[in-house]
Amino acid sequence: MFSKILIANRGEIACRVIKTARRMGIATVAVYSDADARAPFVRMADEAVHIGPAPASESYLIADKIIAACKQTGAEAVHPGYGFLSERASFVEALEKEGIAFVGPPPGAIAAMGDKIESKKLAKEAGVNVVPGFVGEIRDTEHAIEISNGIGYPVMMKASAGGGGKGMRLAYNEKDVREGFESVKREGLNSFGDDRVFIEKFILNPRHIEIQVLGDKHGNIVYLNERECSIQRRHQKVVEEAPSPFVTPKMRKAMGEQCVALARAVGYHSAGTVELIVSGADETGESFYFLEMNTRLQVEHPVTEAITGVDLVEQMIRVAYGEKLGFTQDDVTIDGWAIENRVYAEDPYRGFLPSTGRLVRYQPPVEGWTDDGEANGRRGIDGVRIDDGVFEGGEVSMFYDPMIAKLITWAPTREEAADLQIEALDAFRIEGLGHNIDFLSAIMQHPRFRSGELTTGFIAEEYPEGFAGAAASEDLKRALAAVGGAMATADADRGRRIEGQLDPALAAPGDWCVTIDGTDYAVSLEETAITVDGEAVELEMEYAPGTRFLEVALYEIGSDEDAEPVEKFGLQLEPTRTGYAITTRGARHVLRILPAHVAHLSQHMIEKVPPDLSKLLICPMPGLLVALHVEEGEEVQPGQPLATVEAMKMENILRAEKQGKVAKINAAQGDSLAVDAVILELE
Repeated sequence: MFSKILIANRGEIACRVIKTARRMGIATVAVYSDADARAPFVRMADEAVHIGPAPASESYLIADKIIAACKQTGAEAVHPGYGFLSERASFVEALEKEGIAFVGPPPGAIAAMGDKIESKKLAKEAGVNVVPGFVGEIRDTEHAIEISNGIGYPVMMKASAGGGGKGMRLAYNEKDVREGFESVKREGLNSFGDDRVFIEKFILNPRHIEIQVLGDKHGNIVYLNERECSIQRRHQKVVEEAPSPFVTPKMRKAMGEQCVALARAVGYHSAGTVELIVSGADETGESFYFLEMNTRLQVEHPVTEAITGVDLVEQMIRVAYGEKLGFTQDDVTIDGWAIENRVYAEDPYRGFLPSTGRLVRYQPPVEGWTDDGEANGRRGIDGVRIDDGVFEGGEVSMFYDPMIAKLITWAPTREEAADLQIEALDAFRIEGLGHNIDFLSAIMQHPRFRSGELTTGFIAEEYPEGFAGAAASEDLKRALAAVGGAMATADADRGRRIEGQLDPALAAPGDWCVTIDGTDYAVSLEETAITVDGEAVELEMEYAPGTRFLEVALYEIGSDEDAEPVEKFGLQLEPTRTGYAITTRGARHVLRILPAHVAHLSQHMIEKVPPDLSKLLICPMPGLLVALHVEEGEEVQPGQPLATVEAMKMENILRAEKQGKVAKINAAQGDSLAVDAVILELE
């Protein structure tokens, strides 16, 4: 076996590879940019080599620096992770010339399948169903419009070398093509060094199913079942699960065998994923189309590991060394259900804008992926697994993707795995930047998700006006009101004792008016009971003033001491001037808690009116101003593009909210902008 492996990547996937290599007794080498000097993966590796400035184009994407690091440290092989150089055939060829093994497929397979244009041609020649489209060279925007008109809208424009949701634009009309084509070219060039674009028909209401394949260098190829990846936002996967609630055994076999045949046709070995787009209306399983093949490890690989028991990173390393697969297709089974949620540094309450900055607090529900056996390995701890590459006090940089962590849960059934996700998300503590934990929890609770009726349009259809938090039941609000009253009494009691000026025998106040989402609840605390609007609520919690995370268990009224709770909650607490903001079950609830005898006076308080910012174009997140579309003095109309800001490798078009004339431009193309920076002003 190899004695030393270099990981040509960063973040959580670098940590993931290091941990498996360590378990196999293999030494590891990390490479890092200026931005990652203090990152966990650098500290975890046995050795670390600095390879350049923060931008990936000056560090992680330069093959010569990776090869030089191998020579410097004596690394015998390179694991590329995903993204960066993982699907660049020229990189593999350069490694082979230096006698360094590549933990991945051969360069011929990468060249054939990694290029989306060429892979579609090859798949078509092999008799695989492909989505109708144009896979030739597109000269310019006008040519793109001509092609799109010929295919029929809607169409998808994709960067040929793209992946991870980058370099993709959906166009419903000629105007969308005109606006998006150049952005797709730029994103493809900036992220992958290739500005070629292809256009294909966009299939409405599809499911996104992918098949995990694994092959060795001796001609053995198996498929490790499927993953459902239909819940996406801007073509970026948000939730993945294995198996799919839609796929039948017959469909699984048909898809798997076709994907294996495709892999065999290009001489594939190592781990790879064939992505399929499936018509959600066709339950026969015959209507599936080849989308692309990712010739690398996928972000969502942990759900496959959880249900099959196969460590995909270990298998990739063994295959690269020349070992045969130790099992056949008949040995591949499905044990239970696994769900993965991607915890991103983005703010769902502000249109999912990227949120960079320091992790003031980072406390995941369990420790990261550990090495001491199956219980803490592929299925985590008690069915909860965290794959991460960040740390409390560290920074989420604008130079890389916005992923903070992957939360994976495993249980015997889909329902139990989803419930475990909700509990774990409640316990996930992140402060200092925006994150999507509330949104993920809302999806896990959503009736449509629970029913398994998924399509790639799920998020757009269920949250057409954006995300404002998960809906809270009346029972939950009553429970929160009871918790708020109990905390207020405890806080008042502590204040009484610290002040020391009141009679020690005097009890803290126990009657409160708790207002949640505009509804008042009368909460009363007695020695052994809490009532909300006169009805008893039985709960158990251990609260002390200053607590920021609280576990609460609700019980049936009059239940025995050893009875199981009806429900458990994890509450994130944030003190406010008049109470608490409590985050739980996918929403933030502001509790105004006032003594019952003065609460009625609050109606006389004057509300502060927010300032009118509609005349200002404000940068919604830290980023790079890549384009200004207007000039001073120009008349603009509602919806007209004003500027394009790039953040975390994605371009965001900022549009006019109202009609007006550009009075002043405060930024220039190429400027780095802070959040809330004023780009321009309208008269």
